[in-house]
This record gives sequence, structure tokens and C-alpha cells, in this order.
Amino acid sequence: MKAQRISNPPDKMKKRLYTIKESALYLGRPIWAIRELIWAGALPFIKTGRVFYLDIFDLDDFIDSNKARTAY
Repeated sequence: MKAQRISNPPDKMKKRLYTIKESALYLGRPIWAIRELIWAGALPFIKTGRVFYLDIFDLDDFIDSNKARTAY
């Protein structure tokens, strides 16, 4: 009998928590800008030991809530 291979999920599971460095890349901002947003309370975080993690959904909410349009 052949062993069955376990296939990857169809969309390859994406991770939900990002480090500050990964979050900075995602938002296109410097690492210190992300730290300042955390300290200002603009971005919620999860702290495990000394490592800070940010939820991808919170990063997307931050983007959506800071969009602006100008009337011409």
C-alpha cells in the first residue's frame, strides 16, 4: 500500500501575526514608525516575551481608517 501525501491547503495558509519588521514592510513604513504607532496606541499588538506581533487584520484596518480623499 502506498503512503498518501499530505497536500498543502489550496490557498496555502497565510500567517496572521507579523513582527514589527514584517509589519513595516507590509505598510511600507520604517520600523521606528511602526514602533511609534504602537506606542501612540494607533496599532494594537500582541507581546510574547520580548517580541511584538501585529495582526494583519489590524494593519488592514489601519490602512482603511487612514485613507483620505480630497475634493477637487
